[in-house]
Amino acid sequence: MYQDLLNKKKTVAVIGLGYVGLPIALELAKKVKVIGFDIKEDRIALMRKNIDPSKEIKPEAFDGCDIHFTSDKEDIRKASFYILTVPTPIDKHKKPDLRPLLSATKTVGEVLEKGDYVVYESTVYPGCTEEDCVPLLERTSGLEYISDFKVGFSPERINPGDKKHTLTNITKVTSGCDAVSAEEIAKIYEIIIEAGIYRASSIKVAEAAKVIENTQRDINIAFMNELSMVFNKMNINTFEVLEAAGTKWNFLSFFPGLVGGHCIGVDPYYLTHKSAMYGHHAQIINAGRAINDGMAAWVAKEVAIKLLNLYTNIKECKLLVLGTTFKENVSDIRNSKVAEMVYELQSFGIYVDVMDPCADPGEVAEEYGYELIDKPSGSYHGVILAVSHDEYKQMGEADLAELLLPGGMVMDLKGVFRNKISSLKYWSL
Repeated sequence: MYQDLLNKKKTVAVIGLGYVGLPIALELAKKVKVIGFDIKEDRIALMRKNIDPSKEIKPEAFDGCDIHFTSDKEDIRKASFYILTVPTPIDKHKKPDLRPLLSATKTVGEVLEKGDYVVYESTVYPGCTEEDCVPLLERTSGLEYISDFKVGFSPERINPGDKKHTLTNITKVTSGCDAVSAEEIAKIYEIIIEAGIYRASSIKVAEAAKVIENTQRDINIAFMNELSMVFNKMNINTFEVLEAAGTKWNFLSFFPGLVGGHCIGVDPYYLTHKSAMYGHHAQIINAGRAINDGMAAWVAKEVAIKLLNLYTNIKECKLLVLGTTFKENVSDIRNSKVAEMVYELQSFGIYVDVMDPCADPGEVAEEYGYELIDKPSGSYHGVILAVSHDEYKQMGEADLAELLLPGGMVMDLKGVFRNKISSLKYWSL
């Protein structure tokens, strides 16, 4: 497979061209023939014009790539090596929602031929690939696992908005269903991964490695958020505490904040779901999730208390929220906890304006039901920095003062303005 792809006798198909799939497709297309498939024709139309719908990749990255973008399922029949990079969300009950993954699996199964490879990159619980996806591939294709087609798992590690840790310079974990496939898959990824390949001993190990990466971060951030709740009662600035503690060589660098998005706020539920199937209640993981899931409501309550201390009637107060995406310098609004905070603030009767230079106003209105404003609509009783986009990090005290009514407060969820504020009222996590 490796040699046939290099010689362009065979083709790679990347299924799902979001923030994970498109970078992989483009990097591979510099070396081998690639078919980029996505079910959304509007996204395909943009990519054909060298435009990344996620706004992560520059147009020149498309140059010189041997890639065919399509939303036609029949086109992927020409491929022999399939990489699936579709979302793995949770449902309203916080249970794994495998529908996108299984739908993509069925699509591949319908065109799968003897000798083909299927590699999954979507984050799942240990066992999902072989217990949920492989049987569907077998039923749909009529082929037999391992003897007729090979399967592997290579978890994605792309960090949206991160220009330093990119696809090619992050170590890639790979795995296969047998020794032959494990080596072939590793060699194929070595075509584009400069940082090197870590060959996991099995598909389950690779699946587990990925899901604990984000779960570990979730737990550590939950600890920071709990510290913020404690120190807030003591009138101690959490960021100052962390700065002091960080002078010790082995202190881990994590900070409090809203934990949303489609990874850290989602993946732990895949692990707790699977652990429950084995009769184990994951106490630490569930506790971390409870803290982080409740953080938006806690922040809104604290903001309301601050306003009550400043003004007699918070229903006459007007707030400006800076940022609504799930993290800084990205356009992705999925599972944004800022929206939850906005809803909570509105439930107190507070008027809330929201600005964001990165988010698409139409997507925000459709997903969360509120309109983004282009510029401030007057002066505010409080300004909340919710997402530390570069544009906001460059603001100084004078810029913030222009947004505030006399006596208004800066509410800094990211600690960005901590050393910039001297005369304005200020609160941070």
